[in-house]
Amino acid sequence: MEHVLDLYTDYLLASFGQTSATGLANLLDGAIKHDTITRLLTQSDFTAKDLWLAVKPLVRTHQHTDGCLIFDDCIIEKEYTDENELICWHWDHSKGRNVKGINLLSAFYYTQKDEKTDSLRLPVAIETIKKTILFSDLKTKKVKRISAVAKNGLMRQMIAQAMSNSLVFKYIMGDSWFASVENMKFIVEKKKLFIFDMKSNRLAVLSEKDRQAGKWANINELVIPNNIPVQVWLKDLSFPVLLTKQVFTNKDDSIGIRFLVSNDFSLTNEGFLTTYKKRWAVEEYHKSLKQNASVAKSPTRTVKTQSNHLFASILAYIKLEKLRFSRRLNHFALKTKIYQQALKAAFKELTVLKEMACA
Repeated sequence: MEHVLDLYTDYLLASFGQTSATGLANLLDGAIKHDTITRLLTQSDFTAKDLWLAVKPLVRTHQHTDGCLIFDDCIIEKEYTDENELICWHWDHSKGRNVKGINLLSAFYYTQKDEKTDSLRLPVAIETIKKTILFSDLKTKKVKRISAVAKNGLMRQMIAQAMSNSLVFKYIMGDSWFASVENMKFIVEKKKLFIFDMKSNRLAVLSEKDRQAGKWANINELVIPNNIPVQVWLKDLSFPVLLTKQVFTNKDDSIGIRFLVSNDFSLTNEGFLTTYKKRWAVEEYHKSLKQNASVAKSPTRTVKTQSNHLFASILAYIKLEKLRFSRRLNHFALKTKIYQQALKAAFKELTVLKEMACA
């Protein structure tokens, strides 16, 4: 089955439309029957452990003590697929509404061995948010779904597993969704450092005295300098953290403000900015997974086949990451090269057909 999985992941990278077992069998001119590919998707049971075994050699080659473990989730939209515990409705923050699809949570590793070497960027653990519990909304009377384990709980499990795997990293990062008190406490207990984006309404004080007096205020109301980290106490957190208020100009010339917190008191504002910029690599991963690895282009119908196709798409992304190192081209440039070769083959075939028609 390993050979079939290798062919299937290549197929996902080479495809520009819908992918299926029949489509791959036709591409190979029947060298492998579509039943063999179907068995791969219906009988396999790929897990996060299989992902770690796939990326481990690459990680060990490029790991560095300044590595970052970045947590983020994305929704792989499947609007026309029947709903189940995997493909269901999730809140999309970018769209401000619920969308139907797969909610994928990734522990994404960013590491750079030295200044002369490109950074390695790949997932080292994944979890899908399965909403297995059905309940009735008292207001709308509609049946809805909920997950038995929240994303923040899954995140803590993934951190523990990464440490059990001896993954070398310095920082754990995430957006404001993951900046919970429970996560910060857990990370400190594990003797790791964190950098989190913070919502402007999080409660904090500037001194231990105000903390004892309960004089909490939203962090956007605190009188603190721009772009200079200061020590603060967050509500319900027993230890102080470093807060920086970053003021920047957007492309449309509007002024933006970002609040970042960390338990690394050696960070300057520039250190905050340089390190947190690495988090945006996870957005490129999500984009590449969707546009280059055919993650949403499978007609699979069951939870198992959908999960296995998702796993194969992530393996396809890892193949692109390996090629990025050897060919010095980003994922989208590599996909363009594949497309150009496919277009040449199609043009050549069209020429042959036209010549046959004229004969």
